[in-house]
Amino acid sequence: MKSATIQLETLACPSCTQKIEGALKALDGIDKETIKISFNSSKVKLDFDEDKVSIGEIEDAINRMGYEIQKSKVK
Repeated sequence: MKSATIQLETLACPSCTQKIEGALKALDGIDKETIKISFNSSKVKLDFDEDKVSIGEIEDAINRMGYEIQKSKVK
């Protein structure tokens, strides 16, 4: 399992976090229990299985929801 921290553009409304969470939960390979989205810091943290989903696919899912990613860090 890898851990990712994704810095987003400033989120405009708390419901944005629910949209992003829904998009991430639809992806196979993400540990759904670890998804944490901070509205105040506009950060997404999650654990994922690199064999099933890549950080690029995770970023694409967020981008498709209309949110710009500023940077991602994977450990």
